[in-house]
Amino acid sequence: MSGAGSGGEADALAAPGLWRRMACFVYEGVLLFGVVMIAGYLFSSLTQQRNALIGRQGLQAFLFVVLGIYFVWFWSHGGQTVAMKAWHVRLVTERGGPVSQPRALARYALSWLWFLPALLTLYLSPIHSAGLMFAVMAVGVLAYAGLARLHPQRQFWHDAACGTRLISWRPGQPA
Repeated sequence: MSGAGSGGEADALAAPGLWRRMACFVYEGVLLFGVVMIAGYLFSSLTQQRNALIGRQGLQAFLFVVLGIYFVWFWSHGGQTVAMKAWHVRLVTERGGPVSQPRALARYALSWLWFLPALLTLYLSPIHSAGLMFAVMAVGVLAYAGLARLHPQRQFWHDAACGTRLISWRPGQPA
């Protein structure tokens, strides 16, 4: 029912509401807690790590790679992580097609823009309180999410840079 000029294709590629995308973001974090715990256990078992502070950089690099594999695989195989399926959000190219692995990898790398300003702030500041660290991270994430309001299609800026977009999608809709 989307004739030429009716806006049907544009509506199909419209971004889900910001609140729904943020709810998906939070749910993704809950699910990733398990992924990180299993990966951390695997790393500590394989490296015989006995103290969390010894080998911390190796663990961080390992988790970065594990999370990259998680996101790149899901985004390039159906365009949805488990949380995205639950919230009916799908990742597609700017034109609505499937996302390739190189594009998904670029999106993963650029998606760290959600956290880098806050992490840099924490690194350069004398903040050591867990509550204040959480507050800085939350403000950074919310500020980055708010920047989507400045994008003409309300997409996140890392999506614009990677040629991807988040859309509303329900099972049974054409991919």
